[in-house]
Amino acid sequence: MTDDLCTPSLSHAIGADVATVLAGALKSLADPLRLRMLSAIATDPRGESCVCDLAALAEVSQPTVSHHLKVLKETGMLLSERRGTWVWYRIAPGRQHAVAALLDAFAPAAVAAAQEDANARVEALRDGDARVTRLGEELADELTGLHRDLVIAIVRESYAGLVRSAKVTGHLIPLTERFARQRLADHVRDRSSDGVPQVLFVCVQNAGRSQLAAALVNQLSGGAVIARSAGSSPATQVHARVRSLLVDIEGEQNADAAFPKPLTDDAVRAADVVVTMGCGDVCPIIPGVRYEEWAVGDPALASPEGVDAIRDDIEARVRGLLATLIP
Repeated sequence: MTDDLCTPSLSHAIGADVATVLAGALKSLADPLRLRMLSAIATDPRGESCVCDLAALAEVSQPTVSHHLKVLKETGMLLSERRGTWVWYRIAPGRQHAVAALLDAFAPAAVAAAQEDANARVEALRDGDARVTRLGEELADELTGLHRDLVIAIVRESYAGLVRSAKVTGHLIPLTERFARQRLADHVRDRSSDGVPQVLFVCVQNAGRSQLAAALVNQLSGGAVIARSAGSSPATQVHARVRSLLVDIEGEQNADAAFPKPLTDDAVRAADVVVTMGCGDVCPIIPGVRYEEWAVGDPALASPEGVDAIRDDIEARVRGLLATLIP
C-alpha cells in the first residue's frame, strides 16, 4: 500500500514577474474614486474625458483628482493629452479589453456577491431577533429578583449594541447573553456594600488596551478586584496581537471569550474606578466614581517590540492602581 504523497505541480501558476505587474495594476485600482474615474473615461461617448468632467465625480480638490489620475497613468491604464487649458484622458489601447472585462464582468459579479452577503445578513438578523426575544424571556424567568420588563429590555439593548459592529452573526446570541448578564449585574450593584472594588477600562475599540488592562487586573489581583472593559466605538474582534497576550495572561479559553463591548451608563455607575485610555470624554460623570486617564500607546499600531513595551507599561500602571484598591 502506498501513501498518498503531496506532489505539487505549480507549472500552471503565473510567474513572479507577471504577478508583480498584475499586483501593481490592481493596487492602482483599489480606490473607489479611481474606479469611478476609470468607468467615466471608458464609457464616455467621446472616447475620452476632460479632467474638468472627472473633477465633478466627487467633492475633492483639484490636486486630489490629479493625484488619482497620475496613479492610473503611471500603471499604464490611461494616456493623457493637454489641449489648451485642460488635460484629456483616455484608456490606453493595450488596456481597453482588460478595463472592459473589469467593468462589464467582474464589477457586476462583485456587486451581486455583496448583495447576497447583505441579504444573508438581513435574514440572519431577522432570525436573531426571534432568538433574542426567547433569550430575554428565559433570563427574565431565571432572574426573578429583577423586573421582567427590565431584563427583556436590557437583553434587547445588548443585542442592538453588539450587532452594530458584528461581521459574523452566528455567535451573537451567546455574546448577547454574556453581555446582558454583565449589564444586569452592573445595574443592581451597590458599590457601598459588596466590598469588592470594580474597575472599568475604556478605550475606543475595546480591542486592545482596555482588554489587556482588564486581564492584568484580574490576574494580578487574584479576584480581589473585578475588572470590566468597554469601548466608545467597539471593533468587531480583539486585535490579534493583543489576543496572543491575553492567552499568555488568562489562557486560551478565557482569551477566546474576550470580545469588544459597547460602553454603557450602568458599567460606569457600577465602577469604583473608571480608567480611560485614549477615548476622550465619552464616559458619563457619576458621583462617587474615581476617574483616571492613562496615556498608553495603541498595540494595534505598534511593532512587536512596541506591543511588549505597551504591555509592560500597562502592567506597571495596573500594579500602581491595585495598590490603592487592595489593603
